[in-house]
Amino acid sequence: MHFFNKLESAIAHHSSLLIVGLDPNPELLPAQFNRATTSEYRWNDSPYPGDTLIEGLWQWLQFIIAETSELVCAYKPTLGFYQALGVPGMELLQRVLQAIPSHIPVILDAKHGDLNTSTPFARSLFEQWRVDAVTLNPYVGQDLVAPFLVYPGKAVFLLCCTSNPSALAVQESIQVQTAQAQTVQTQPNLGLPLYLQVAKESRNWGTPEQLGLEVGTTLPSVLSSVRAIAPERLILARSIWQEGVDLSQMLAAGLDVNGEGLLIPIPQDWLGQADLSTAVRSLRDQVNLARAKAVREGATCDLWVSDVCTLEQQPHLELILQLYDIGCILFGEFVQASGETFPYYIDLRKIISNPQIFHRILNAYADILTTLEFDRIAGIPYGSLPTATGLSLRLNRPMIFPRKEVKAHGTRRLIEGNFEPGETVVVVDDILISGNSAMEGAAKLQSAGLEVRDIVVFLDHEGGVKDRLRSNGYTAHSVLTLSEVTEALYQSGRISQKQFEALAEAEAS
Repeated sequence: MHFFNKLESAIAHHSSLLIVGLDPNPELLPAQFNRATTSEYRWNDSPYPGDTLIEGLWQWLQFIIAETSELVCAYKPTLGFYQALGVPGMELLQRVLQAIPSHIPVILDAKHGDLNTSTPFARSLFEQWRVDAVTLNPYVGQDLVAPFLVYPGKAVFLLCCTSNPSALAVQESIQVQTAQAQTVQTQPNLGLPLYLQVAKESRNWGTPEQLGLEVGTTLPSVLSSVRAIAPERLILARSIWQEGVDLSQMLAAGLDVNGEGLLIPIPQDWLGQADLSTAVRSLRDQVNLARAKAVREGATCDLWVSDVCTLEQQPHLELILQLYDIGCILFGEFVQASGETFPYYIDLRKIISNPQIFHRILNAYADILTTLEFDRIAGIPYGSLPTATGLSLRLNRPMIFPRKEVKAHGTRRLIEGNFEPGETVVVVDDILISGNSAMEGAAKLQSAGLEVRDIVVFLDHEGGVKDRLRSNGYTAHSVLTLSEVTEALYQSGRISQKQFEALAEAEAS
């Protein structure tokens, strides 16, 4: 089952947004489970603790699971605690994962941030350990995250911010985005702290069902700022149990308008209580009261509706108008990746932050893909990876992707994901302008023994690019053409005569 669906089911069945950490920390081991001798108990002096300590930790973790399995929506083991116990610790992790009820998702708290090992680590997590989600460090960027997102049904949580005082110097530093740093010219974006830049930029890395944020803070203002930038994202809260923190204020800041979207940890110092289930049940009820209040007082999320009515309507008219209205279609002087300057720019990266339009676009792609024969879906990095992943989930077809660049370290894989030579792959991209990116991606797939016949895009710039692809052995399919977009915007009054003529001229070039 998909992580997001599994989580929603657990939330609904247990009426709970609570999660619990399953951390074998000897320093917190309750006396009733502590069977270790003094020498075995020394955390720093015993890198390979004896079986007695491991058994005590195992009994404690089993107790926590038994006391909370009907009251929480997820479990979160911290990998570092198990690694610190050596080989017995990693064996203990396997026992714990097997003990967790199968209907409750597991988020492995790894804070992984090493690009070299991301692909094999993702394979171990999702294929061997079969966890449902993992926490990652976002500093390396989308390159690190991509190998984890090729696994349908899995999810990642990016470390957005932490509450330790020394982190403020980094997390609160102001980020400046300059026009020179962008392929497409933009206005400078001044005054955005690093942690909010992480929240903003990561929206382009994966869908809301794939990618959430981990927010450690004692300040409601920080949590509300992240929620404002990423209203559709799942937030994994941390540090909300420090002294002086008002739980009700933190919930008001972090919950979305539906009283959801926030995972709340159970205090670690509760986990040794003999009446743990009673304390957790009381906390669950307290949180649910806050959720109910959020639903009563919160406004509903924005819903776009068309203001145009025509008798002979373009099949995708509402989709075109919505793309324009939310700022995906822009006018001005924009430099493209090819170096050409166009009088418009279409930015499809925004769609993943708008579930309504993303759903429409996936449907439009799916209408084409269901007419084709293929074994796997391949997304072209980086813009089309979220779309390809969404289609993989919707059509229940496995996904792969060719790397934009092959690293000189790690596994040096050209293609991410599992496949067999001889399989047929359909390539998914966002826009056809020259066709170069799609053909380069297809060539990489073919070099690995895969067959590529079809390339499916959302928008065809026209100008003979489909004929060019055909001459290279590919059949191109598009949801829309630039002329269809231009005509729909002009007929609906969204663009002026001058803009219409500029777009028409671009189509002809």
